Amino acid sequence: MTAAEREFEEYTGGEPLGRIVYSASEIAARVAGMGAEIAAAYPPDADILLLGLLKGSFVFLGDLVRQIRRPLQVDFLVASSYGTGTKSSGSVELLYDPRAPMAGRHIIIVEDIVDSGTTLNQLCGGIADRDPASVEICALLHKRIAPDLEWEPRWVGFDAPNEFLVGYGLDHGEDFRHLPFIACPRT
Repeated sequence: MTAAEREFEEYTGGEPLGRIVYSASEIAARVAGMGAEIAAAYPPDADILLLGLLKGSFVFLGDLVRQIRRPLQVDFLVASSYGTGTKSSGSVELLYDPRAPMAGRHIIIVEDIVDSGTTLNQLCGGIADRDPASVEICALLHKRIAPDLEWEPRWVGFDAPNEFLVGYGLDHGEDFRHLPFIACPRT
């Protein structure tokens, strides 16, 4: 048994989830690099607000903010387009709107995965209407399959396979968010 297989069994209790797509160490290295890129992208006096898109981005966001070596603030957006399925429903429901003021600030929307683009298309326009200095997207994963993506992420951790993925905050029916790696479930 390989180290990845042992890690997989340890966290899943031997449940047949498929394969590890990105290991915990690969994710950690890439998140550190993204944090450095974001810190370097703004002037020293920039007022930066990260908006984590919950629930999927919470693990990524927690690790990312510790890698951005500069002052910033964090708030959250809660939107849903999946429910308990494995494909986007095509309709986004905003369940929590950030309370933080956005006018004049550099907004970075932190997303776990870009696939259909539906969520970003619907949310980013609303954020841009609040008169921020800038709006950018930082996505851990990008499937590059959205035909009508209006807001392309500036920072991308990994180009992801066109498969359903779980772990590192991504779930299936609220399960598997705790995995320190990203895996592809068996179908």
